[in-house]
Amino acid sequence: MEKNRKISSNSSLEILLREDLDAIRLNLVHLARKAADHAYAPYSNFRVGAAVVLEDGQTFWANNQENICFPVGVCAERILLGYTHANFPHLKPEILVIAALKSDNTGLATVTPCGLCRQSISEFEMKFKAPIEILMCRPDETLLRAEGIDQLLPYKFEDLNR
Repeated sequence: MEKNRKISSNSSLEILLREDLDAIRLNLVHLARKAADHAYAPYSNFRVGAAVVLEDGQTFWANNQENICFPVGVCAERILLGYTHANFPHLKPEILVIAALKSDNTGLATVTPCGLCRQSISEFEMKFKAPIEILMCRPDETLLRAEGIDQLLPYKFEDLNR
């Protein structure tokens, strides 16, 4: 066996300006930010909102829900994807937008999906055999864009079985 064997991955995110966004994406940003405003986060004050558009054009939004019994709380992305899949199991999520508010309420915080959410997003990409575009809001009003979960989770759990 060779000594210097390694597996490497290249990942990049695109930075988008608000003026780069079409009406659908602008609306999702608005909904994600609005959802974050209503998050239930009395313990961490880390409020996250997410919005999604399904392949038929329906939009939905959700926010994180904390619980005093950590780790019972649930992330916005998993609540949102779970709800849409439970109610519309045959409709593919196409674009997911995530927005987080700074704990001092001075504006947006840059946030990416946590590991549990990344694996959950991967599950839906696997089911629908298509990437989900992920937009993550930033304090300067730009967005980070991932073309799919591979850019945020290069070594997914399901990759271990290939």
